[in-house]
Amino acid sequence: MENKLYVVIPCYNEEEVLPETSKRLKIKLEELMEKGKIDRNSKIVFVNDGSKDRTWEIVEKLHEEDHIFSGINLSRNRGHQNALLAGLMTAKNYADMVVSMDADLQDDINAVDEMVEKYLKGIDIVYGVRSSRAKDTFFKKATAEGFYKLMNGMGANTVFNHADYRLMSRRALEGLAQFGEVNLFLRGIVPMIGYRTDVVYYERGERFAGESKYPLGKMLSFAVEGITSLSTKPIRMITGLGFFVFLVSLIILVYSFVRHFMGATIVGWTTLMVSVWAIGGLILLSLGVVGEYIGKIYLETKARPRFLIDEFLNEEDEE
Repeated sequence: MENKLYVVIPCYNEEEVLPETSKRLKIKLEELMEKGKIDRNSKIVFVNDGSKDRTWEIVEKLHEEDHIFSGINLSRNRGHQNALLAGLMTAKNYADMVVSMDADLQDDINAVDEMVEKYLKGIDIVYGVRSSRAKDTFFKKATAEGFYKLMNGMGANTVFNHADYRLMSRRALEGLAQFGEVNLFLRGIVPMIGYRTDVVYYERGERFAGESKYPLGKMLSFAVEGITSLSTKPIRMITGLGFFVFLVSLIILVYSFVRHFMGATIVGWTTLMVSVWAIGGLILLSLGVVGEYIGKIYLETKARPRFLIDEFLNEEDEE
């Protein structure tokens, strides 16, 4: 049977949810095995991203008790996107299809059934998309949907209301492996792969335990990372803004000449101050955006490894 499934789950300080997450996922994979949908050597892979709690200890214990569980321990904390990539790139060497999801059980694991069905019909990438945000507060809904709209508006094309819950075939993962950038934003990179894609809609639940790893501040930082990693639109906006300011300066110049010939030679203090602060602010903002891109170029030219694996628990390598 050539339908081996690996479920990749990045983990950072997830000791509170891992026992329940592992229990539910094991039941789900066993159900799919019984139905003959996936190979009996399918696995659940937890990627420990430098956790400071007992996350890796729990993963080791799960692997000892049942080899359906596998684990990847990164050498240090590398961030969610790099941890996810480490799991995906490792799993592609063993699996025919890989599902990525978070450890907090907010993603409906029952959606995996439909993802697998679509894979069996020849789909390479299946996106898990939230069907609604009815359970979210107004603030959470507004900021989350604003995040996706901002990303798409700035040129970083993403799937609306899709995070990192998706299924990818081995062919799609091999395509992903060809993207060598250090600054990762997988939600924008995966759609660039192409191949046949589809979506599965699901209701996102509450976090089972622990705290969210993406508060508002980190979400804004994540948006900046995605935009500057995938799009040059902010640079183009600066160019457009420069032309606009230049046109405004010409208008002010003409206005000054007209006022001069009319005998009104005293320039208003308010107009002067507003102009100085406005232009100064625009210059600093422009330098900041350009600096963000230069910083990314700096990191890309160094070509540092995106992750280093300290240990990989997998009996296929132990045999």
